Amino acid sequence: MADVPDLKFCSAHGGKPEEALAEVKVARQAWLESAREHGDPIPEPRYRPAIYAARRVA
Repeated sequence: MADVPDLKFCSAHGGKPEEALAEVKVARQAWLESAREHGDPIPEPRYRPAIYAARRVA
C-alpha cells in the first residue's frame, strides 16, 4: 500500500513495494489532472518523511 499524504484519498496498492510505488505515481497524476479539470484546489506540499527530519547540518 502506498499513499500521497498531501492529496486526500490518493493511494494505491501492489503485490510488491515497487508495484505500489508505480501505481501511486499513476494515482497521483490522475488526482492532479482531475483537480485541475474541476478547478479544485491543489494543496501545497506539507508532508516530509521522517528520514529528512532526523538529518542535522554539522
